[in-house]
Amino acid sequence: MADARLWTSVSMPYVSGHRSDAWAVEAAEHGGSGTQKLLGVEEVPAPEMVADMLGVEPGEAVVLRRRVMLFNDHPVELTDSYYPAAIARGTKLAEPRKIRGGAVALLADLGHPPRRLREDVSARLATPDEQDALRLDAAACVLLLARVLLTDEDRPVEASVMTMVADGRRLRYELTP
Repeated sequence: MADARLWTSVSMPYVSGHRSDAWAVEAAEHGGSGTQKLLGVEEVPAPEMVADMLGVEPGEAVVLRRRVMLFNDHPVELTDSYYPAAIARGTKLAEPRKIRGGAVALLADLGHPPRRLREDVSARLATPDEQDALRLDAAACVLLLARVLLTDEDRPVEASVMTMVADGRRLRYELTP
């Protein structure tokens, strides 16, 4: 990463619902190129944590979009985004291709604009699979960010679980009272 000691990530550009590539913009602000690779899209049974985030029963069908975020072609984040099958099935969310303008803008187009979000942040040692995928040295720490987007009716429409390279990463939250 370009001077990783100075890297601060802000969530709002990613959840605004505006058509953009927030990751490419953020990476450019840090002097590099931000791209992402779609690893897969499939309908899966909701894991317990995701079911809790989306307000569905564990094992209920959800659509999973799995990606790796790259900075100058180096993996820096693994992102798994889940959508209730009732919302995603039959839409571009369930198609194995990049969504022009982003999934959050598509959710808004589908009548589910995000109005609120909830994030939980934690840290732990990377698993062997994460070490491999993120090209980390043994015993490296990762940051975990679990985000749920909710509509005006507090209906959860997206649950994302991000596993980030922790070295030099800082998360910033700006709230309006």
